[in-house]
Amino acid sequence: MKLRIPALWQVSISQLLGWPLVHEEPGTAIIAPPDGPIYVVFQEASDFVTPVWPPQSEKQRPMMHFDFQVGDLDSVVAEAVALGASVSAHQPQQNVRVLIDPAGHPFCLCQEQDQ
Repeated sequence: MKLRIPALWQVSISQLLGWPLVHEEPGTAIIAPPDGPIYVVFQEASDFVTPVWPPQSEKQRPMMHFDFQVGDLDSVVAEAVALGASVSAHQPQQNVRVLIDPAGHPFCLCQEQDQ
């Protein structure tokens, strides 16, 4: 994921997911879940343009989008906000909350279906 400041987003998402930082160097941060072979790499992009949500014609569209399944939607939204995210004014679904990370990327918290 390309970001203006990779460490800022990495810290927030790392804390939200409970995934530790496994590698960091100038301009790059990598997080991974404790039990799996998944890695999320955050890289600095000096020409980064903040995406617009919801998408608008001739504006920067989101380049990557994360959806996270959660049990208690309201409490995880509150935790994400405490970590620096903001709740989008545009909410297209009742069981999903669109949030905006500190760098301007939208991401979704989705209520698990059996909740």
